[in-house]
Amino acid sequence: MAAPEPEAPTAARSRAKDHSPWNWLLFIPIVVPLIPVFFNADSPRILGFPRFYWLQLAYILLGVATTTLVYQMTKKRGGR
Repeated sequence: MAAPEPEAPTAARSRAKDHSPWNWLLFIPIVVPLIPVFFNADSPRILGFPRFYWLQLAYILLGVATTTLVYQMTKKRGGR
């Protein structure tokens, strides 16, 4: 049985060479939830939920917003 031929690595290389400064924004949703001072209190409560719980939901939204922004700013534009 013959070994399969390797695929052209051009697509993988072009993605790996993306050194856009926008990519640094992806550290925000990683680092911000690790700062313990944000969880250091019970108040304010939103809809009866303590700060810890609604901050977890806010961090999800922060991650989605940051990822969307970085994607929109770094995606390759078509030949238009």
